[in-house]
Amino acid sequence: MSISEQQPPQGTDSVTDRLVEANRRYADQFRDPGMDARPVLKVAVVACMDARLDLHAALGLELGDCHTIRNAGGVVTDDTIRSLTISQRALGTQSIVLIHHTGCGLETLTEDFRTQLEDEVGQRPTWSVESFRDVDQDVRQSMNRVRTSPFLAHTDDVRGFVFDVHTGLLREITTE
Repeated sequence: MSISEQQPPQGTDSVTDRLVEANRRYADQFRDPGMDARPVLKVAVVACMDARLDLHAALGLELGDCHTIRNAGGVVTDDTIRSLTISQRALGTQSIVLIHHTGCGLETLTEDFRTQLEDEVGQRPTWSVESFRDVDQDVRQSMNRVRTSPFLAHTDDVRGFVFDVHTGLLREITTE
């Protein structure tokens, strides 16, 4: 039974409480697999945070196979480069897979989102929205950001894809 199908614990209606309860059940059955933090396949996957993307299932991955870095849009930001640098230089990854997807919410936003936030909270965000109109071109931009980063030791095996949320298929994006 998925967490969304479960009734909240007695006396609460918090989603977080349901997650914590699910973790208790998980921990009851948990056995330490004896792995370290180094991914078995030496690959880091950067993808959108969209809830429709079940990356492990879509890519045939098991626990311990990869590092997974997710953010809005799956775009390569400074923080993504930070995570990839640690993944490569401290934990041995050598390949990078970038995955954007069809129907991404960032295609409907603009940088005006930052202005709206500033108007609402009185402070302009320091980060960029990284919205885009062309998902293929944004994958190319993300691949270029990875390949040109001076902090990444391995940039020869960087590939980008668009995941189709209706078919589950990946479509590879070339840099041409």
